[in-house]
Amino acid sequence: MLNTSDILETIQMIRQDCLDVRTITMGISLLDVAGGADSAGCISNRIYDKITQKAEHLVATGEQIEKEYGIPIIHKRVSVTPLSLVGGSLDQDGYVEIAKAMQRAADTTGVNFIGGFSALVHKGIARGDAALMEAIPEALASTHNVCSSVNVGTTRAGINMDAVNICGNIIKQLAVLTEKQDCIGCAKFVVFSNVPEDNPFMAGAFHGVGEPECVINVGVSGPGVVRNAVEKHPDADLSQLADVIKKTAFKVTRMGQLVATEASKRLQVPFGIVDLSLAPTPAVGDSVAHILEGMGVERCGAPGTTAALAMLNDAVKKGGAMASSHVGGLSGAFIPISEDQGMIDAVNCGALSLEKLEAMTCVCSVGLDMIVIPGDIPVTTIAGIIADEAAIGMINNKTTAVRLIPAIGKKVGDMVEFGGLLGYAPVMAVNSFSSKKFVLRGGRIPAPIHSLRN
Repeated sequence: MLNTSDILETIQMIRQDCLDVRTITMGISLLDVAGGADSAGCISNRIYDKITQKAEHLVATGEQIEKEYGIPIIHKRVSVTPLSLVGGSLDQDGYVEIAKAMQRAADTTGVNFIGGFSALVHKGIARGDAALMEAIPEALASTHNVCSSVNVGTTRAGINMDAVNICGNIIKQLAVLTEKQDCIGCAKFVVFSNVPEDNPFMAGAFHGVGEPECVINVGVSGPGVVRNAVEKHPDADLSQLADVIKKTAFKVTRMGQLVATEASKRLQVPFGIVDLSLAPTPAVGDSVAHILEGMGVERCGAPGTTAALAMLNDAVKKGGAMASSHVGGLSGAFIPISEDQGMIDAVNCGALSLEKLEAMTCVCSVGLDMIVIPGDIPVTTIAGIIADEAAIGMINNKTTAVRLIPAIGKKVGDMVEFGGLLGYAPVMAVNSFSSKKFVLRGGRIPAPIHSLRN
């Protein structure tokens, strides 16, 4: 039976607390268009044809659901099989041609982003992986909606430090190639450890090899809703507050489940997962940092912040898991800098440093996300940051990621504007001591002993 108070509460969440479905992401398998010895042109055409055929009605369906239910659906996206598995025989130029075909498919279907220009190299780099990674800077600089990711580590395999070093170079090249656009190319590239294969969020979304031919994954968001719920209970102890967050996450996830089910039915595509991540935006009030401050820390980054984030992340997962039979992706709390006004304010007032953010990534959903650093930072320092974050993921058997933007010509304290959901961010200070000798040793950091679980 429909409950009037629940309906009114959801309407308030949407109108006042920035509640939305962040994305409907259609995952599409491209394994059947893998080219063998075919030319890049042939493979690109097959990729374009399949994406445009499968996602032809994705945007229109999302808009229809949005209109009928009054639920904002911010983005409609596509993710595809990691391209290094599809174009294994291609060279760098061939992969750039594929990226441009993906862009044409995004233009034709009207989706906001298309992910999967990706490689999985946590244990080694195959020929196709190497060519794709060489192509990433040009591919992302010459397209608008294509996103890329590389997985450099897992708990079972360890960390591929050769791949980490390559990714450091990729980030620096992307910054140079898109300098006139405030180095925006770096915002479309993410480096993972323990990457999930059903993540609907960009820039890391791709369609895993264990996934069906086509699938609908939905990412919900509701930092403003959780913040409002927390602030209504100023005298609750932490156990009581955890229950408040769980109940709120349940309601947010149920909305995502509704949208996912409807989209699946109308598009005649299987429903995959709901990712119940708290994904902030630059909008006032739509901030994970403000939730933590509502829980009692004066500023995000103050002592106690990591503990508060751990509790928040756990409560969100527990509440969301009760609301949907298939929760996946990243699911928890995102802590990007540029996309969260509370995080931006915390950096500007000196409460939040890169080192504190790294500590927080031990207990949150992802990692060091949308962080702007000075453009003259050495590539080996970028590689060291990636290695640190990958190690946190490897040891803790969780997903971690790095999305850094070296801002060419900018110094600590300068602001960089990205616009839209990506927002803006201050340039953060980075430890000036070198990790060059360590990262350039290369090879693989061995998997931890607790990976031997068979």
